[in-house]
Parts: sequence; C-alpha cells; structure tokens
Amino acid sequence: MRPRYGKDKKKDSLSPEERQQQEISRIKLPRDAQTLGILEQRLGGSRNRVRCLDGKTRICRIPGRLKRKLWVRESDIVIVEPWEFSGEDKGDIIYKYTPTQVQWLKNKGHLKKMEEAEEF
Repeated sequence: MRPRYGKDKKKDSLSPEERQQQEISRIKLPRDAQTLGILEQRLGGSRNRVRCLDGKTRICRIPGRLKRKLWVRESDIVIVEPWEFSGEDKGDIIYKYTPTQVQWLKNKGHLKKMEEAEEF
C-alpha cells in the first residue's frame, strides 16, 4: 500500500463524526426559481423524471459539468432549476443531497410539503 500524500491524506484526517458534522453545516438550499424534487425514474442519456415540490413532474437533465461527478438513483432528493423556456416540463438537476442532509432537511421542515405529496 502506497503512502498517502496531498489531498488523499487530508480526507483521512477527519473522523466519520467530524465529516458528518462538517457535511451538515454546509447544506445548499434552493434559491429563487430552484425547487426541491424526488427523482422518480432514470430515462437514460443523463435525463431523469423528477417530481418537484411545486407539484409538477419535469424531465431533468444533468448538465455536462456535473455528469461524471453527480451520480443519482431513484428516490434521491435533488435541487432542480427549471429552464427559462419550457420550464413547466424541463429543468436541470444541480445538486443531490446525501442521506444525512436529507434527515437534516426533514428535521428543519424543508421537506414537509414533499411528505404530504407522497401520501397521494
């Protein structure tokens, strides 16, 4: 096993509890036209069907700058940015929440509307 240098060594320096606390302290929330959504179905070709918090179902794509960094699965909570044109049915996925971040959002009440929508 080779010794760790640079950024690899820095990743190992935090304990799991410290890493989780640091992750929770910097949660990205939706701004302006952005909305939260649940990924319903992967359609292929970086396109996904997402049910948004505003009650609309959109076909969302993962932009090229995030394609290799952002791996999503069904039932992931994401931030969706609707397109300026045809924003009613299309948008971009710009962020995916981790399970600890989703738990924090539920505790703070940001996902209340989404839980009500899931009952139907």
